[in-house]
Amino acid sequence: MTERPALSKGELEVARALWDLKQATVREVFETFPESRGIDFTTVQTYLRRLEQKGYIKARLDGRTRVYSPRVKPRTVIRETVDDLVDRLFAGETFPLMQHLIEDRNVSREDLDALKSLLDQLTEERDDEHQS
Repeated sequence: MTERPALSKGELEVARALWDLKQATVREVFETFPESRGIDFTTVQTYLRRLEQKGYIKARLDGRTRVYSPRVKPRTVIRETVDDLVDRLFAGETFPLMQHLIEDRNVSREDLDALKSLLDQLTEERDDEHQS
């Protein structure tokens, strides 16, 4: 796994916009934000440059315009961010994080049912692995 600096909240917000667009100029990313968000063009430009420096995105020139595209998939960023969170807040233990999310985040009945199904499936797969 490549060690990349963590993303700030603003950088992550801009990265999400770029992931949705697949590739985009600063202006195209800027235009995805509602006016009520209050983010300006130069801030988006700064975030894109930081994301490029940190290795999350890449840029190519199209004439005189920089076109940005993701270098890292959202799933990878999520995994790295959650791994860092678990290490820092829970000393590497995943159960306390799961317990916190279930107890304190008002998980819906539908999500609890889906989680139970996933746990049943994973338990069955692990049992099959141990029997092989």
